[in-house]
Amino acid sequence: MIPKFDIYKDKWAVTSDDVIKPGLTAIAEALALIGSPEKKLQIVHLAGTNGKGSTLTFLEAILMEHGLRVGKFMSPCILDVHDQIQVAKQPISAEEMDRVFQQMQAAGLSGKLTDFELLTVAAFLHFVNSNVDVAIIEAGMGGLLDSTNVVTPIVSIIPSIALEHTKYLGNTIESIAHHKAGIIKQHQPVIIGELPLEARAVIYKEARNKQATVLELDDQFYIEHTKNGECYTNEENGLRIANLLRKMKGPHQANNMALAITAFFEVATALHVPVSIEGIQHGINKATILGRFEEILPSIILDGAHNPASAETLVATIRQEFPEERITFVIGILADKDVQNVFNQLEQVSDCFYFVDFNNPRAMSAKDMVELSGASQKEVLRDYVQFLQTQSENKCRTVVTGSLYLLTDVRNKLIGNN
Repeated sequence: MIPKFDIYKDKWAVTSDDVIKPGLTAIAEALALIGSPEKKLQIVHLAGTNGKGSTLTFLEAILMEHGLRVGKFMSPCILDVHDQIQVAKQPISAEEMDRVFQQMQAAGLSGKLTDFELLTVAAFLHFVNSNVDVAIIEAGMGGLLDSTNVVTPIVSIIPSIALEHTKYLGNTIESIAHHKAGIIKQHQPVIIGELPLEARAVIYKEARNKQATVLELDDQFYIEHTKNGECYTNEENGLRIANLLRKMKGPHQANNMALAITAFFEVATALHVPVSIEGIQHGINKATILGRFEEILPSIILDGAHNPASAETLVATIRQEFPEERITFVIGILADKDVQNVFNQLEQVSDCFYFVDFNNPRAMSAKDMVELSGASQKEVLRDYVQFLQTQSENKCRTVVTGSLYLLTDVRNKLIGNN
């Protein structure tokens, strides 16, 4: 379910399936029919369990500070389908979406793809239409069989690997890593964050098979904490960048920042872009992302922690940012997630939970969440809008978390598109 996508499908009589069909055959054939737009782009490709969106955002900001026109393709959406495809931080407009649908209709793509495959084609077309210098592409699920994996990137990035989408990717870290490693391409470097040992072994094996250089956090590059911000050091090129002051909170964001800076160096080398230390510093300082420990009203935080790994990261951030404050959680989550372990993580920093229903067919009911939770203070919350407004007025620190679809609903109802 991609909000507002059906508007364009109906308008242009382009059909696609609202299902998941892992594999590259259909999209490869569709792209060939429409002129192979993905081959006309300079691309950075990301896959991983958590950290993709934040790493992408840091990298986008740095590239833009160096004067580059940047496209990005992300999933899922925050507001609706338009924000999944952006150029120069501007969501694709209705007119621009009409243009790419007209192109897809003319190429005869109707009925050939799933929704996400069709959206991937739309992203490639929009980036070509918009003459971007670099396109940053985030895999939707996995990597190996994800529809975005038709590209040959300048560099691939894998920030983290944990259990997720086990129905499609397998139920072991090794099998998940196998899918993430699928984005590694022949002779193209891959940048990795802190990975479980079994995942790391899979990544290195695939890199050897593809003769791809691995650049690893805390090996070829690292971050140090100083009195004047953070300092990045790259052992490969000898560069050291001090006074890095990021707005994106949480210790994990230091790692995502380091991955992005390292990726920037690869892009700068490939595109012959002069490196500006000041441009990197400014980019890091300007980078922000919706739904990543984002304060949308006083005392009200949105964070899309939807699996145990991201919940653990949220807990670490809360402990760092609000060590003495009482925390209230408002949660809605998809039933196919590891809900019990998400709750186990969050219950380390709070015993006060409100569970909500939201509009998604995969959502776990608030009633079922109450039964799963081990918190002593827990209840179903019907009118979360009024509740959150009151919490804000009373300066009660409240974190809305779980599904990004819930965060979209909360954002729309509390602050609209502002």
